[in-house]
Amino acid sequence: MKTAIITGAGGFIGNYLVNALREQNFYVVGVDLKYPEFQTSLANEFIIGDLREQSVVRQVIGPADELYQLAADMGGAGYIFTGQHDTDIMRNSALINLNIVEQAQQKKIHKLFYSSSACIYPQRNQTDPLNPDCAEHTAYPADPDCEYGWEKLFSERLYTALTKNYGTTVKIARYHNIFGPKGTWTGGKEKAPAAICRKVAEAKDGDLIDIWGSGSQTRSFLYIDECIEATLRLMNSDFSGPINIGSEEMISINQMAQLIIDISGKNLTIQNIPGPEGVMGRNSNNNLARRYLNWDYSLTLKQGLEKTYQWIESQVNENYNRKQR
Repeated sequence: MKTAIITGAGGFIGNYLVNALREQNFYVVGVDLKYPEFQTSLANEFIIGDLREQSVVRQVIGPADELYQLAADMGGAGYIFTGQHDTDIMRNSALINLNIVEQAQQKKIHKLFYSSSACIYPQRNQTDPLNPDCAEHTAYPADPDCEYGWEKLFSERLYTALTKNYGTTVKIARYHNIFGPKGTWTGGKEKAPAAICRKVAEAKDGDLIDIWGSGSQTRSFLYIDECIEATLRLMNSDFSGPINIGSEEMISINQMAQLIIDISGKNLTIQNIPGPEGVMGRNSNNNLARRYLNWDYSLTLKQGLEKTYQWIESQVNENYNRKQR
């Protein structure tokens, strides 16, 4: 039985990855500050620990066939684009990655995955909502639009250096807005699909739905199951170098909000208000994934949002019923 260590196993993607590797008969060791919020972890072992602490990382990183590094200080636009959390975002995530690289080298981990982000791409290529350019080779000259993106780009180089200096096989995925059920949907760190699903689920017919910015900013969103499939294909591939994992179904934020409203069957009106919005256009470029991973997304955004809205609506209703008791 192969062993996999997943740091950040209490998070949204990390928890789904635990489940997928268990299905492949891995012995899975999960590590995080917290357990998954919406599902009992299926990890064979789950260690609660702060990966910013060197002593903790020394204890939890042991012999393993694969190490998946997903731990980070992160959130949606309301967390990473306001500038109010930049020091924590950069310091916390950098400490985690520096500690993990040190132990991966000392413990001779041969195969490592690092979850990077589409936020590493330069602002200059994402000013046109209809024509963003996020092909992998465009990352340099570097100019991410937020400190979260700068830290991710630094850590990409850190893990690439681990390969160059110590021969560790490192796979780097640049995730593009992964969403789905059983993810954060309230509290300030939720991402756009979950936040809008919550607002719609809580609204009554005739209400206004607040959307930050002009609403014309574009993004693409990838359903969680497809993210996990692509991640595992990457780990089992011969491809080296950062690669996009995302959808190419680009949509404006207002259009996505209207799509969620239509899914709900409610009569609601979109109201654009001042707020953080990030770059004006971003879309995955999957050319490398199609060529080297033989992978592409298959689920439409609407199909993914239907599953996600149904789950978030059930959470909203459960919370309401709990308060009424």
